[in-house]
Amino acid sequence: MNIIKKIARIILKFVLGFIAFVLLYALSAFIFSVWSVKKEPNTANDVAIYILTNGDHTDVVLPVKTAIVDWSKEMSYQNTISKDTTNKYLAIGWGDKGFYLNTPTWADLKFSTAFKAAFALSTSAIHAIYYPNIRESNDCKKIMISNDQYKRMVAFIDNSFKRDAADNVINIKTNANYDNNDAFYEAKRKYNLFYTCNTWANNVLKAGGQTACVWTPFDRGIFYHYR
Repeated sequence: MNIIKKIARIILKFVLGFIAFVLLYALSAFIFSVWSVKKEPNTANDVAIYILTNGDHTDVVLPVKTAIVDWSKEMSYQNTISKDTTNKYLAIGWGDKGFYLNTPTWADLKFSTAFKAAFALSTSAIHAIYYPNIRESNDCKKIMISNDQYKRMVAFIDNSFKRDAADNVINIKTNANYDNNDAFYEAKRKYNLFYTCNTWANNVLKAGGQTACVWTPFDRGIFYHYR
């Protein structure tokens, strides 16, 4: 009986500890999402970018070609199924490679994939989707930034890619494409509970001197400041 009681106490402590962790995580996410980093004042409106959410994940949408960068030179149209060179915008997101390639819908999510992602046991990828045009909505917000701010965003995104010996981004060959206009690339860092796809997107905004959360793991934190 004593052994059973000890085991029961251990299980109870584990359950209570897990509940306490979840509550602390949720509270921290709320506080640091509402607490904002303010936009840099008095800057020019040179480049239009967008933030786009599917309800869980945030992409940063950029013009394919500007005087600052031509993204199609790094993430070639040829890496997509359509190879459509008329697309004018590129949505870029960072996330867990297992989620991207093995979980097309939430119904396909496996416990092993979620566990590896939560505890940084997997690798990451960048998902790039070409669009012919972008329309503002509740899920897609336009942000005007200066050329200098855009250069800083570009530098942050560039530094998120893993590269080969020739300093080229590494295209992931897969049949897990979401549509005919997207491709995947190897990325740095590992996804975890404290550095999610939305944390990365929030950090892109920070790099460009835009309004952002102090920290957020969720897309709702980002869009709270733009709605």
